[in-house]
Amino acid sequence: MNQPDLGLKVAELRQQKGLTQEQLAEKCEVSTRTIQRIERGEVDPRAYTLQCLGEALEFDFGEDNTQSESFWLVVMHLSSILPTLIIPLLIWSWKKRQSFKINEQGRVVLNFQITMMLLLFLGGFLLTLLPIALPPLGKALDDMGVNMMLFEFMVLCATAPMVLIGIFCTYQGVVNAMRTLLDKPVRYQLSLPFVK
Repeated sequence: MNQPDLGLKVAELRQQKGLTQEQLAEKCEVSTRTIQRIERGEVDPRAYTLQCLGEALEFDFGEDNTQSESFWLVVMHLSSILPTLIIPLLIWSWKKRQSFKINEQGRVVLNFQITMMLLLFLGGFLLTLLPIALPPLGKALDDMGVNMMLFEFMVLCATAPMVLIGIFCTYQGVVNAMRTLLDKPVRYQLSLPFVK
């Protein structure tokens, strides 16, 4: 793991464990200034210091963890094309302790996926109500003299949100996969923060 991700991960893990910078420095037998500089991304720690940090924070900071990081990030983002939680959830659960980026972006992808799945379930629920509401509505419209073409247009419009959600998910997945490859921040619109 390279800086600045390494420093951010050290700070995050230290805070999760409820340690101060001084306490972490004492456990790793380094100066508090060294911990501060590592967390700010100013220096890359020596191999021994990195090993001590890993033991103190119960995290594997090994170099091999980030070699396939881009691949897993792209797979996670492209999984948004098919709104299913299983793929990003598995990748995030498996790799979140090995990569700061996978941990952070995995949460974003999961929040987006959960939001889109809720919208799809809502749309599906409304579509299941449609056959119940259509016969009485069709009869009422027919009694009022409304053209049947307008009625069919209304039915077609009821499925449009589901199609638009699919297009939106595809667009968001592809764009954010590209942003990841270009090392730019990812952005998912209309995403509610379920996983923090």
